[in-house]
Amino acid sequence: MAWVEPDLTGRSASRLIVAFMQKELFLQRPLFVREPHKLNRYARRAGQPRRLRPFEVALGALLAAFLGLACGGTKPSAEAPLAPVESAPVAEAELPPESVVEATGPAAIPQACAKSGGTCTADSAWVKKLCSAVYPDVALYLFRKASPFAHGYLTRKTKAVNASGGVTSGDEWLAFDEEVIVLIERKASSSGIQVSGADASYEALRVDGSCVTLDSTELTLNLPPKAKYASLQWRYLGEDVQDVLKANTKIFDAYVARKRECKGAYSGEVSKKCVDLDAKLNALIVDSLKSGAVDLPEPKKRP
Repeated sequence: MAWVEPDLTGRSASRLIVAFMQKELFLQRPLFVREPHKLNRYARRAGQPRRLRPFEVALGALLAAFLGLACGGTKPSAEAPLAPVESAPVAEAELPPESVVEATGPAAIPQACAKSGGTCTADSAWVKKLCSAVYPDVALYLFRKASPFAHGYLTRKTKAVNASGGVTSGDEWLAFDEEVIVLIERKASSSGIQVSGADASYEALRVDGSCVTLDSTELTLNLPPKAKYASLQWRYLGEDVQDVLKANTKIFDAYVARKRECKGAYSGEVSKKCVDLDAKLNALIVDSLKSGAVDLPEPKKRP
C-alpha cells in the first residue's frame, strides 16, 4: 500500500505537523524526532508560505515522540551484517640515512689491491677505519706471505706521526730499515709545478698495529740487507691469534723462554736477556708469517 500525499495547501501549522507525523510513521522512518528540520522542508513542499516557528517545530517533535511511544514504536528493518573493516596498510616509515643502523661486527680485511698497476695498496675507506686505532692482530695478518700489499722500509730514523688522526704506538720513532705495510700511496702532483712538501706520501702500518704517515724521502720499496720491526706486545694480541702462534713449536719455545726470563714483566726495569728474548720472539713471529711457516685466519679484533 502506497502513501498518498494529502492536499495541505493553506492548512494550518498544526495540520501540517499531524500530516507529516502520519507520513513518517506510515513509511516507518521516525527520523523527525532526531531531525526536526525536515518538517520545514515538508511544509514548503505543501505550499506553506512561511517558515514554521521554533515552538511549532518543537511541538511537532514532542508529538512525534509521544505517538511513537504510544504506538510501540516502529518496527526496525533488519539490518545487514556489517562487513569487517579492513585497515589500510600502513606504509613503512622511511628512516633518514643517519638513523640507519649499520650492520654489526667487523668488516672483512681486503684481500686484493685497490687499484690495478703500480704499488699494491688497500681500500682507502677501510684504511681510514684501521688507522683510527691500533690493531696488532691485523698487522700480523697483513705481514703474512699470502697478503698482497706492498712492503716498505724506512730510509732513516723517523718520528712516528699518524696524520690520519689515530693514535701511534709506544715506539715514538721508526728505526732505520724498519719494515712496514704500505696501505695508501699518494703520488706527487703531475702538473710540473714543484711545491714544497708536495712529494709523494704514504700511509703505512707497523707490525705493532699502528699507522704512520711517511713521505717519499722516508720510505723505499727496496729490500734492505736485514729488515727491522717495531716492538710487538704479546699481551695485546687476541687469544685467537696467540693460540695459532703457539701452535708453532719454535714460537712456543721462544714464548716460554721469554716468559720465564722476564717473569711476566712487559715494562719497567728488565734484564738485557729479557730484552733480547723479546726481540727474538718478535722477529720469529714476523719471519714465520712472511715465510708462510705460520698462517693466520682473519683475526677477531679488526675494524
